[in-house]
Amino acid sequence: MNRGSGGRVETIAAAATAPGRGAIGIVRLSGPQAAEIGRRITGIDPTPRHAHYAHFRDAGGGEIDEGLVLFFPAPHSYTGEDMLELHTHGNPVILDQLVAVAVSLGARPARAGEFTERAFLNGRLDLAQAEAVADLIGSQSAEGARSALASLRGEFSTQLREVSDRLRRLRVDMEALLDFSEDDIAPGTRERQCADLGTLGHGLEEILANCRRGVVLTEGLKVVILGRPNAGKSSLFNRLLREARAIVNETPGTTRDALRAEMQIRGVPVSLIDTAGLRGPAQAGDPIEREGMRRAREALAWADHVLLVVPWDAALNEEDREVMAGKPAGAQITLVRSKIDCGEMEPSERESKEGWEVWLSALTGEGMELLERRLLPAQEQGGGAYTARRRHVIGLETARAHIVEAERLLARNAPLELTAEQLRLASRHLDQITGEYTTEDLLGDIFRRFCIGK
Repeated sequence: MNRGSGGRVETIAAAATAPGRGAIGIVRLSGPQAAEIGRRITGIDPTPRHAHYAHFRDAGGGEIDEGLVLFFPAPHSYTGEDMLELHTHGNPVILDQLVAVAVSLGARPARAGEFTERAFLNGRLDLAQAEAVADLIGSQSAEGARSALASLRGEFSTQLREVSDRLRRLRVDMEALLDFSEDDIAPGTRERQCADLGTLGHGLEEILANCRRGVVLTEGLKVVILGRPNAGKSSLFNRLLREARAIVNETPGTTRDALRAEMQIRGVPVSLIDTAGLRGPAQAGDPIEREGMRRAREALAWADHVLLVVPWDAALNEEDREVMAGKPAGAQITLVRSKIDCGEMEPSERESKEGWEVWLSALTGEGMELLERRLLPAQEQGGGAYTARRRHVIGLETARAHIVEAERLLARNAPLELTAEQLRLASRHLDQITGEYTTEDLLGDIFRRFCIGK
């Protein structure tokens, strides 16, 4: 919490509505001087949580505008502090004037995300809920907005705390045994604790699966289309976009650069990249084609999901296998068997020794719904999901790794101190997600990404 001289909490002010002109604009103040500054601007002492009509004046008494004033006393406000809002006409000039007056009367301009940061520091939100505020504002789809609201209401945090509480009880149980010799520990204790760790790990797996889906809802899905020349990549790109964005021609190597497009599949944002065809150095054409292939391989490292396009009647070649071997860790890959209309094949989805395959025709559209379902299974379309961040996934994966190691040590009858330390580290990583344990650097990184006034 930023404090002024003498350790006093500073009052902050900012426009809380987006830049630009609109019917209504809001200036927000939070801190111990919010009510007094509001009185000096409006000339009234508002009843808490009631809207009052007022004239807004500068420090010299000149009228700036007229509108509504609302006051929310601590601790029952968004920030947990005294908070005041001035609802005026949405002209940036008026909003800037009101913020300037508030600053002249003792406030200071708020930093990006500082209102929500104060809500976290004052216990109104945990850190995962605070991040959900930014996710709700930045949602690009209805599904993303619903899932962000679920996180803001604490569904993610509640699940996480249930696991954290079970972990703490297990730590207390285990650390209570550290003062006893092995002979004094009741038979079956280690077996029971191993079973508890297994249950705990399973609970983390479920949260982690939901969390990974939540990252897709928050950040969208990055899909890269790769494959040999003339395999049907650009036709697939156009069919997914439902418009002719890429040039389609029977001549191999038509696509020379990576084409990018934004779209939605079942309400989820998708970033789609069509790439140049891949073939061996001996078959590569001019320097432009070689550069296109280099960029195609570079795009592979960016993918959450790779669509490797191979004609339905062709065997995998060296470049196809290179793509399959080089996909990023954690990314999925789907083998798209294209041009089934040429062989009068039926669309299908199947698992082979190469992995999951979708047989389709980009020309006729047959099988496209199978591919979309493969990209975004039903459970990833909201349906009780919550938004999440990649840092949440990393924290959960690390905590799970410590729990797995604790279970291994316990099963090998290793000293209990080693197992207890693994559980302590697991707790630390879970607490970083909700902010029960955190650092100034982490808070700065999270809240500086918010907009001013939120």
